[in-house]
Amino acid sequence: MIVAVTGGKGGVGKSTVALNLAHELDGVVVDGDLTTADLPRGGSGPDLHDVLADRADPLEAVDRHGPVRLLPCGRTLSGARAADLSMFPLVVRRLEREYGRVVIDCPAGLARDVGRQLASAHVAVLVTTPTEPALADAVRTRRVALDLETPVAAVALNRTAGAVTDGVTERIERTVSAPVLSLEERSVIADAQRQGRPIAAVAPDCPAVDAVCTLARRLERCRTHRDDRIDAHD
Repeated sequence: MIVAVTGGKGGVGKSTVALNLAHELDGVVVDGDLTTADLPRGGSGPDLHDVLADRADPLEAVDRHGPVRLLPCGRTLSGARAADLSMFPLVVRRLEREYGRVVIDCPAGLARDVGRQLASAHVAVLVTTPTEPALADAVRTRRVALDLETPVAAVALNRTAGAVTDGVTERIERTVSAPVLSLEERSVIADAQRQGRPIAAVAPDCPAVDAVCTLARRLERCRTHRDDRIDAHD
């Protein structure tokens, strides 16, 4: 299963959701932002820039950052320019064969690299905050995902202040046609992200841990349904 974590607008928490989801799924998270990577750098080995420039094997570039497997991305402009995005689908499929579950931390915006990554995924998770600009970008990203035939499995409504009103949740579910999971804004989530660690490793009692677990279970059900459809056509 390959999951694209996307949303359009920057700063809504895509990297936080991607890192925690990969941890919960026991998969590998790919930092797919070729120009402004936000996940931990990893060790001194090769990164996604090297892989997409055919200088390293994808499995060679996977590193451990605490309890999470990570394919980090380089930070140089020259590395981004040398990267061949046409290789991206082959890279994530190779990782899927090895690890079973791959989570792509997509870059912000709707540039060509976002489209390539969305097209490489089996399902997408939209991440947004309850602000009008973020919601509008999420809707636009959903249209791109559907054009690429990548279904949206869920929406992670991030940085909510207390309980989200039913009206906001229902509006998003009606517009996006996918269930919404809320993650309240808490300082421990920001602390975990600064450390590059999953929330469960820093504050296991945080309600966000349960929200990520619920999201992971939904994605696993999507995977089961997809596998059942494939078996039915064999």
